[in-house]
Amino acid sequence: MVIKEYYTLSEAAKLLRKSKETLRRWDNDGKLPATREPISEYRIYKREQLEIFSDLINNKLDDTVDNFVNPLKQYNVLELFAGAGGLALGLEKSGIKCAALNEIDKWACQTLRENRPNWNVIEGDVRAINFDEYHNKVEVVTGGFPCQAFSYAGKKLGLEDARGTLFYEFARVVQEVNPLICIGENVKGLLSHEKGKTLEGMISILDEIGYNVVPVKVLKAINYRVPQKRERIILVGIRKDIDIKYKYPEPHQTIYNLSDALKKGGLFNSKVPKSEGAKYPDHKKEILDLIPPKGYWRDLPLDLQKSYMGKSFYLGGGKTGMARRIGWDEPSLTLTCSPAQKQTERCHPDETRPFTVREYARIQTFPDEWKFIGSVSQQYKQIGNAVPCNLGEEIGYSIVKFLNDYYSNLNKSEDSISLAKAI
Repeated sequence: MVIKEYYTLSEAAKLLRKSKETLRRWDNDGKLPATREPISEYRIYKREQLEIFSDLINNKLDDTVDNFVNPLKQYNVLELFAGAGGLALGLEKSGIKCAALNEIDKWACQTLRENRPNWNVIEGDVRAINFDEYHNKVEVVTGGFPCQAFSYAGKKLGLEDARGTLFYEFARVVQEVNPLICIGENVKGLLSHEKGKTLEGMISILDEIGYNVVPVKVLKAINYRVPQKRERIILVGIRKDIDIKYKYPEPHQTIYNLSDALKKGGLFNSKVPKSEGAKYPDHKKEILDLIPPKGYWRDLPLDLQKSYMGKSFYLGGGKTGMARRIGWDEPSLTLTCSPAQKQTERCHPDETRPFTVREYARIQTFPDEWKFIGSVSQQYKQIGNAVPCNLGEEIGYSIVKFLNDYYSNLNKSEDSISLAKAI
C-alpha cells in the first residue's frame, strides 16, 4: 500500500477497520476530527492523526497486505455449527449478511440472540432440520463441523458412507441449498486424521455432490490480526459450474502479541474490561508462582518438576503447555474450552491466574460489547470453540473477492448475450 500524507474518509475507515459512519460520528464528537477539502468539503485525514489515534497504525500503513474489499452486492451466508458467532461476526464485518445460523447448544444460541437480535438463529440438532427454503437463496454455506472418522465402503467414499457424522450433515445441507461456495473449518489435526483418509473422504463427498475442492490450506491465525497461535484447516468447495478461482486471504506481516490483546494498542482502543474468571487451586498457584513469563514446567526446580509432572516427567515430548505462563511480547498459545487444564495451561503474564472471560474474548478478537450467556464455564467453552473474529473477517474478504469476480463475469456474459441478440 502506498504511504500518503492525506487519506480520504474511505481510506481512513479501511486503515482503522471501522465503518465510515463510525468515523463520521467520531468527527462530529471531536474524537477523531477530520479536516475539509477547500472546495468539495469532503473529510480528509492527515497521516499524523491516524498514527496518533492508533499506536500501531504506522505498522498497518507499512504492511503491504490488505485483504479488504467491498461487496458488489448483498451476499448471504447460511452458517452451521455457529457456536458463539466468531465466524459469523467476522463474515458480517467483511460485508456478508447472515441469512441464518444453526446451533444446537442453548447457551451459544442465547449468546447469538443477545448480540444480534436480527439474526435468524435456528436452535436444534442439524440432523433434524431441513434447509430447502434456502435453496439458491444464499451464496455461501459455512460450518465448523467436528472431525469424525468414516466407515469406508470402497475406494471412493460416497455421501451415504458418511451417515451418522456431522460432516454428512454439512454436505447434505450444501446439496440442499446449492450455494456458489461452501467453506468448512476444522482443526489442523484433520490433515492426519485416520492417516489422511478422513480428509480424502470429505473431498470425495464434496466432489460427488458437485463441488470442486480448492487445495486444502492451514491458516495460522497470527497472520490474520489474531494474537494467538491458532491453526485451522479451511476446506473450500466451489460449485462445478463456476470457473472462477478462489484465493485464500493473504497473510499480514504484522504479528500481534498478548499486549496488543489485553492493553490499549494496535487491536483495541482501551484496556481489557474486568470480568469473572476461573481460579487456580492453592497447590497449582504455588507452582505457577515460580514460573516466569514465557516459562513452563522446566523452569521449576528439579524436585518440583518431578512431583508436579508425575509419570509424565519420564515420558517423551516437550509438554510445553504444562505450567505455562504466557509473555506479554508473544501471541497466546491456542485457547481451549477450559482455561485451567493441566495439559494446556494459559497463565496470565503478571498475575498467577487463568485469563478471565473478557481476556479470553480479546485473544479471540471478539469486541468488548459481545456478551456471552451462561455460567463462566459455559462462556469459556463458547469462546474457546470459536473461530477468531478477525480470522473470520479475513476469510470473509476472500469470499467477497470470489463472489465479486463471479458476478462481474456473469454480468459481462449477460451483456455479451444481449449485444449479440441486438445485432
